[in-house]
Amino acid sequence: MAKKNNKFISWVLLGVGLIVLGLVTTGVIFKGNLLSDYSVTPVAVNFPAPDFALNNLDGERVSISDFPQNIVLINNWATWCPPCRAEMPTLLKYFKDHHEDGFMLIGINAGDPKAEVVKFVDEYNLTFPILLDPNNQSLIVFDNDSLPSSYVIDRHGNVVLAWTGPINLPMLEKYITPLLEE
Repeated sequence: MAKKNNKFISWVLLGVGLIVLGLVTTGVIFKGNLLSDYSVTPVAVNFPAPDFALNNLDGERVSISDFPQNIVLINNWATWCPPCRAEMPTLLKYFKDHHEDGFMLIGINAGDPKAEVVKFVDEYNLTFPILLDPNNQSLIVFDNDSLPSSYVIDRHGNVVLAWTGPINLPMLEKYITPLLEE
């Protein structure tokens, strides 16, 4: 009977140890610098950009087609999403650095209450358009419910790149900057 108890205790300790290791690793990734340096690689796609309209924070209707001569990055995000939070400073920097080159970034919030979105925008000093999407219309039309998710629309109105996951600055420079130079 003592051997069975020892074996059970060993398994419990192993399980607890793995849980603690997972929590520590998650904390390092999401609270440390690792996530801000991490980026997924985009997938090349080619389909017409869906045209839909949502309200911005001032209640004005904004359509994706309102930016016909720009390279547009649609970024679906939420205030509670750690990778979304981690990539916001990077997205803002790229927007500020390339807005004059014909780049437009549109942040589409996935269902958070407006007050939380406004607080988030103020906290991160976001200067690009933020649209409210209470019914997750953007996630539906792009057929992707993962956050963050981003899509690049070229000057011809076609979606040419898709990211599911966070984006870092080198990936933005590698994949979007050449489109701005065309």
